[in-house]
Amino acid sequence: MSLLSDLAVPVVSAPMAGGVSLPPLVAAVCEAGGLGMLPAGYRTPEQVAGDVVDVRDLTARPFGINLFVPHRVDRAAHEAAVTAYRDALLPRAAALGVDPGTPSWGSTDHWADKVALVETFAPAVVSCTFGVPGADAVARWRAAGCEVHVTVTSGAEALAAHAAGADVLVLQGHEAGGHRGSHDPLADPEVVDHLGLLEVVRSGAAGELPLVAAGGVTTSGDVRRALEAGAVAVQVGTALLMADEAGTTSTYRRALRDPSLTERVTTRAFTGRVAGAVRNAFVDEMGPLAPSAFPVVGQVSSPVRRAAAEAGDVQGVHVWAGSGWRAIQERPAAEIVRELTG
Repeated sequence: MSLLSDLAVPVVSAPMAGGVSLPPLVAAVCEAGGLGMLPAGYRTPEQVAGDVVDVRDLTARPFGINLFVPHRVDRAAHEAAVTAYRDALLPRAAALGVDPGTPSWGSTDHWADKVALVETFAPAVVSCTFGVPGADAVARWRAAGCEVHVTVTSGAEALAAHAAGADVLVLQGHEAGGHRGSHDPLADPEVVDHLGLLEVVRSGAAGELPLVAAGGVTTSGDVRRALEAGAVAVQVGTALLMADEAGTTSTYRRALRDPSLTERVTTRAFTGRVAGAVRNAFVDEMGPLAPSAFPVVGQVSSPVRRAAAEAGDVQGVHVWAGSGWRAIQERPAAEIVRELTG
């Protein structure tokens, strides 16, 4: 039996990395009766430890920590394309007064240290995105009392996560904003929505696990349909982007309301991984040039995107958003969660 069954409201907050899912947002979702998820991606172990302490200062309720499963980037196969991508960024970077970033080909996002950190802090849940954690990590987390959740985007990934000992599967449909959680960073993710993915996974061996539906869930109708289709809970990210407690930058917030930005696409433009975003000039210019070399492409583009955010340039930032992004509201997180389940 998953702890999701004990939630007052069947809502899990998506662990939006990059400064959106800050401790106040995580705690607010927990206090509203859901499960707040703290992102460890792009954070040092020391920063994650500080975030955990902050969440525990704000709530006594269970919460979770999300880790990125690392993949080795083949430098020989991608270096020329990454260099060309970086060169193409130079005019945009110069206009903003910054330099593009430098690739770190061996980065693992501090995986080993974060595995140990989770074991030490023992949150109620540890979730993994971009792949299946190894048996040793799963065993250590379970011994510490953590429930292990794994994000999947296809039936095959669900079976792999089930075989690895996952306790819960997060089924991410193509409607999701931000990075697709597909396990193979080189492959284009399957184009299936969360309801279709629920049907596929429930028909197989992995269907015996509790399933969380994710991807474009922004209304109470979305939640109702997912639960009726067999999900035990929904995971929401886009719905919380404008929440008072979210760390969404002012430029990002303005972009979500900008009448000139009207189309949502999937693109590798910003980080090299397929992600759901609102189309802007950066997508159009850099999308065709971005190789499938995550996180290296993101390391190169990050200083430029950060400078664009500071300059208020909605055409130069990543505007991660799910399919229901026009329905999101600027309100306290607790009100958003209650309305989703009301």
